[in-house]
Amino acid sequence: MTEKKTTRYLSGVQPSGRLHLGNYFGAIANHIRLQDAGDCYYFIANYHAMTTVQDPKELERHTFGVAADYLALGLDPQKALIFRQSDVPEVAELAWIFSCVTGMGLFERAHSYKDKVAHGIAHSVGLFTYPALMAADILIYQSDKVPVGQDQVQHVEITRDIAGYFHGAYRPGVFTLPEAVLSETPRVIGLTGGKMSKSDEASVLPIFCPPDELKKKVMSIVTDSKGVDEAKDPGENALYLLYTLVADEAQAAEMEQGFRKGGMGYGEAKKRLLVALESRFGGPVREARRELEAHPERVEEVLEASARRARRTALGTMEKVYEAVGIPRSKVKKELSSHGI
Repeated sequence: MTEKKTTRYLSGVQPSGRLHLGNYFGAIANHIRLQDAGDCYYFIANYHAMTTVQDPKELERHTFGVAADYLALGLDPQKALIFRQSDVPEVAELAWIFSCVTGMGLFERAHSYKDKVAHGIAHSVGLFTYPALMAADILIYQSDKVPVGQDQVQHVEITRDIAGYFHGAYRPGVFTLPEAVLSETPRVIGLTGGKMSKSDEASVLPIFCPPDELKKKVMSIVTDSKGVDEAKDPGENALYLLYTLVADEAQAAEMEQGFRKGGMGYGEAKKRLLVALESRFGGPVREARRELEAHPERVEEVLEASARRARRTALGTMEKVYEAVGIPRSKVKKELSSHGI
């Protein structure tokens, strides 16, 4: 009897700022849930972050922060891998190989590239060719499923295209063709009314921030001038929409009714949101995060152990790639690849 293959999930997060509620409900919560559903590889995309973060201390700080946040929020390193992208250097090597079989037109159609340029990010070669590195991230681990938001589905489609170009140029069957898995909460509203995004600091509510900063952030949420007794549309209300993410159904229904019928003021709603946020991300969760901050060696130990396991998988894939493209596995290359593994 053929043994059923365990589904492998792959996702990455850029260390370009503090992780916020949009990251948690759009990705992290799902990543942690999936650690009981399959073989999970989660990487901290520090190579990708270099297109926007070019302060070395900031990049290092946020890379640590991503790992510590995931661990404090419940990622179990015995069930799932979490590692730095740069600890598996073969991804950069594979990205170059992909760039040699991919036409520029595919890179030009990437929504993320156009969006970042529109937001004033310098269009470097790295930003333009990021789909090749992204494809390498996914394909080098023979990933089956890639959890994404709706706006990232194109990333997986491009990856499948690049795998197809490689298979057409050399030989089929080297890579597993991945499928996108949509997040249940693809979009989280920001404090200013648009999408919560690291590119707009005023819009974000960090998962872990000091209580005084949290209170200031919540109290700054933009509202209209309607009074306590006036009816309000909860569907257009950032306070209510954020509250539904962290409160239980009964609490959310009570706030919704108070807004629709009148009697629920914005001040009271903000107090309730603060309590719900503290219940979800304060207490033992915040303390776990503080412990990791105080003992960075624990985080480093997890990152290194995960990277070793991830790199073994990557090297297995690269053996197939080298053979397909005609790159010899010299003694020097074997020695360097096996160092520290």
